[in-house]
Amino acid sequence: MSIARFLPIPAVAVLLLGATPADAACQPSPVLQTRAFVDDGAADPANADADDPAIWVNPRHPERSVVLGALKEGGLAAFDLSARQIAHVPAPPKPGPDAAPGRFNNVDVIGDLAVVSDRGRDRIRVYRISAGPDVLTDVTDLAAKPVFSATESDVDDQRTVYGLAAGLGRLVVTTQRHEARLALLRLVDKPGGKIGTEVVTKLDMPSVFTLPNGKSWSPCEEPGEGPQFEGTVIDSANRVVYTAQEDVGIWRIPLGEAGFGKPALIDKVRSFGLPQHYDAATETCVDDGPDPGFDIHSKLTADAEGLALDHGTLLASSQGDSRFVRYGRSTVDFRIVAGRGTDSVEHSDGATISTAYLGPRFPRGLLVVHDGERRPAAGDLPTTGFAFVPLQDVPTK
Repeated sequence: MSIARFLPIPAVAVLLLGATPADAACQPSPVLQTRAFVDDGAADPANADADDPAIWVNPRHPERSVVLGALKEGGLAAFDLSARQIAHVPAPPKPGPDAAPGRFNNVDVIGDLAVVSDRGRDRIRVYRISAGPDVLTDVTDLAAKPVFSATESDVDDQRTVYGLAAGLGRLVVTTQRHEARLALLRLVDKPGGKIGTEVVTKLDMPSVFTLPNGKSWSPCEEPGEGPQFEGTVIDSANRVVYTAQEDVGIWRIPLGEAGFGKPALIDKVRSFGLPQHYDAATETCVDDGPDPGFDIHSKLTADAEGLALDHGTLLASSQGDSRFVRYGRSTVDFRIVAGRGTDSVEHSDGATISTAYLGPRFPRGLLVVHDGERRPAAGDLPTTGFAFVPLQDVPTK
């Protein structure tokens, strides 16, 4: 295993051609929403907090395809294309009284395999997807080792696997919680039909950036934490990975079997370069002066989160203002609003796109997004879920 170190360089901004005002773009509405999930020990499943979706396309009957949703401590849920839950697998329990339980953060699909980042245990979990009654079958190698942690005690520090994307055959890219670091892994076959992972390489990404005025800047984080990455997607056709550094922006990194190429920062959040410090009394970041406006024309509001691809065109969740940004010859930002008897989408953390024909309801494909404020709430408890948007309704200009 090798560890590459990427030194800070001046950011490479993406060229945003012919940007379209959000008010002029069509604001789509979900046609369907999943059930609401409640992050509470008394809920079923307990402590379920929806986060990241993925889509498995049924090769024989695309109208019977499956949407997967990571639920953190609630495990992994599967839904049909009517947004009805059809399967659920729990996250692993605590291996000991002082250990953290499994916590499924992000999910992606390779072939008939669902690959999940288990943030609680610093493992990659793998499930085989079937069109039969056993929708999800656990095929994780029982000897799977932590990805970023050297020991089990290190796992409990929770600097663990976080964001995740799969592609290019059997490659998996995962990010590390509270660190500016990525890992490239490969899925490997194990005895008894199990699937394991082997680490190919790791990549340290920048935490300090040179601003246009020549000064150095780091985004404000809690003490001891670095500017982490989460939303990640692999463009297999162009052999690159896009990954979102939440308080910084979106990176494009060449990707191959042997490792990562040279990263380029292709878009930055609007607050890039904002001077701040962490205030322990309020547990918030406090401005140390006016926003210098280095990226005032950016459409991304921190956190930059879920990433998805539509025929090579990137879509990103601008979580801070509950919008989405679609990059292309024209760059469009839009909201997913209430309508058709469905709720609006707020503070989305994850997104996925299938461009396949998925039946008459989704003839040109499907966008599924995490909804961070699924309404109505369950009493005083906040609820989350996933929303289904026909791909033809997503604004392109």
